[in-house]
Amino acid sequence: MLELLPPPPTDPLWDLTYEFGDDERPERLNLVLGVYRDQTGTTPVMAAVREAELRLAQRSESKEYRGLSGNAAFNSSLLDLVLGTAPGGPAHRAAAVQTVAGSGALRLLADLICRTRPGTTVWISDPAYVNHRPILEAAGLKVRTFGWRDREGGFDTAGVLRDLRDARRDDVVLLQGCCHNPTGVDPLLDDWEALAESAVRGGWVPFVDLAYHGLGDGLEADLLATRLLAARVPEMLIAVSCSKNFGLYSDRVGCAIVLGATERSVRNAETALQNAARTLYSMPPEHGAAVVTTILQDEGLRAAWRAELDVMRDRITANRADLAAHLGNLGCEEQARTLARQKGMFSMLPLAPHDMLRLRRQFAIYGTTSGRINIAGIPAHRIPCLAQGIAGVLGPADAPRPVIL
Repeated sequence: MLELLPPPPTDPLWDLTYEFGDDERPERLNLVLGVYRDQTGTTPVMAAVREAELRLAQRSESKEYRGLSGNAAFNSSLLDLVLGTAPGGPAHRAAAVQTVAGSGALRLLADLICRTRPGTTVWISDPAYVNHRPILEAAGLKVRTFGWRDREGGFDTAGVLRDLRDARRDDVVLLQGCCHNPTGVDPLLDDWEALAESAVRGGWVPFVDLAYHGLGDGLEADLLATRLLAARVPEMLIAVSCSKNFGLYSDRVGCAIVLGATERSVRNAETALQNAARTLYSMPPEHGAAVVTTILQDEGLRAAWRAELDVMRDRITANRADLAAHLGNLGCEEQARTLARQKGMFSMLPLAPHDMLRLRRQFAIYGTTSGRINIAGIPAHRIPCLAQGIAGVLGPADAPRPVIL
């Protein structure tokens, strides 16, 4: 059987990560994977997470199965966090199911779409998160794209609305709630209002991927767009990740949320998600969900977590501003202005795949082929070196290598 298997494609991000691991140059810089790193280059365990884990260990609760929806207290806490607690708000017509991280939520919701309307078209941005299309197509869905950026590198409001006029009723449009991956380009609140109006008028269903809330403009500000859509549309899907804002990458903590017009439709969707989970992995892991629940349900821990999240966001913002300033000083003013407008963990460099290859080979700076770099992974003292490398690629081919700092 296995002899009949043709060579499958490998994952491009992990290929680059392995290549970085084999690179012996001391100046090498890994900006490929989407993880937060502190000034020392470490992805830290948040203090609030450590304290929550200590409390959980001291309680030594049972390891019994939680059920197909996972940790019910976690699901309730995530609904409150994402949709708010206002009486009569959208959370009252929503249900949540714990998942294996945000990617698991994307897949469960994709399966729900396919089960509800086989052959549904899901629209994704161009460019999009690298795993959006594979997840959707693996679930049996058709995928179409809509533009995202204008010629100046900002959000293309008119272009997006024009493209989405071709979305049919009951098509699904996948939108990132904040800190767009890979571009770092987000709609303004007025743009989100226009998208909500387009959804209501066109009858398409918003599918929000929420992975970076708290790392753009602040936790509440980053959730405004999701809450705006939820208040305006009859049906909506939300995939939530706790990897970035809780630093729980390897614990794989996420949540799939469905909003419907009636209680019956929401309960049916919740059961369908449970059934899909049963066939894929049965039940999600408990530890990370218990950590998040402990933090969100304790006022002191929640405040400590919010404070740490603000520090992370401030560092990302400072990194981007510093990189833009250095690029401007090196004569790359247009690129610096574009970079400075972006937000979140990622930014897109104005470089073609062959330029990114040159950046890697000549300057030992690793980003994705598409031009995405992880702003959250740059040690501050390496920013001048990074700027010199980018400017070197934008300049002549015989540009000097950056000084190692």
